[in-house]
Amino acid sequence: MVRNMARGQSRRGFTLIELLVVIAIIAVLVGLLVPAVQKVREAANRMSCSNNLKQMGLALHNYHSSEGCLPSGRTAVSLSVHAQLLPHLEQDGIFKLIDFTQAWNTAANANARASVVKTFLCPSDSFNAIPAGWAGNNYRVNQGSGLLWGLPPTTAGDPNTGFPAPNGPFFLNSKMRLTDLTDGTSNTAALSEHRKGDFNNGMSSVSDTFYLGQAKGLYPATPDEAQKIADTLDTKNLLFQGMSDVGAPWIYGYHSTTVYFHVTRPFSNSCMYPPGRIATAANSNHSGGVNVALCDGSVRFVPAAINLAAWRAMGSATGGEVISE
Repeated sequence: MVRNMARGQSRRGFTLIELLVVIAIIAVLVGLLVPAVQKVREAANRMSCSNNLKQMGLALHNYHSSEGCLPSGRTAVSLSVHAQLLPHLEQDGIFKLIDFTQAWNTAANANARASVVKTFLCPSDSFNAIPAGWAGNNYRVNQGSGLLWGLPPTTAGDPNTGFPAPNGPFFLNSKMRLTDLTDGTSNTAALSEHRKGDFNNGMSSVSDTFYLGQAKGLYPATPDEAQKIADTLDTKNLLFQGMSDVGAPWIYGYHSTTVYFHVTRPFSNSCMYPPGRIATAANSNHSGGVNVALCDGSVRFVPAAINLAAWRAMGSATGGEVISE
């Protein structure tokens, strides 16, 4: 017994230094593990985002099969492609809430306007400053590589008279057939991504659309001029702040909610150039690029550094450009 007690008395715990060393080792291991976990999580999110776009691309084809054409980029009362696709995304209940004779912001469409559709949301974009009663969206349809937001005016003296019509698959009252896409469905973008905005014109975030014309008299006549302005814009200057309501509600067919352009390369500053000239760029919270659904239903990850000419060619449905891998 004495021998056993002596042995018990000889036992000791960790010294303070040893404990600190163990804690330091654990901290280093956690520091190494966290980035790996985040990388795995982002890979899963990117795959989920790609799947969302895949579902929407298939919905476009199902719509085409039933209606004989693709849905309009926006209707005469500014309802979105997203609203038109709902039955093909197994969202018949929300579809039945929509009055397609009424505008997006009327009381008749309040319930639909507030209905969250998970397929419209990228899991990598957790930013959510969306007002109550509006449901968000991260996916946009491609209007093309031209600057004009609407259709070319015919009124003499209008500053946009003579501008080319939209050359993408989706624009005001468009009803394009897949056979109209002479560049080929595998060469023409249908959908891509855009982060949600901060819904606050008193601050600047990378998701905002900036209004330039009244602030500095900037009226680009060509896509190249629009790209130059977007590249040099001081986004921290609130004088250029114009549209922070970005990414909601999905029912609204508009350049800050459901439509994007191939005027400027991905991740460029999205800009509004009055009168009626727009360059909403694709962007995402994925590292290095954006997911793009092509008109053949496939989805590709396009790097942010894509050649601008190739990006514009993807936006055009009938330009005859040759796009290399």
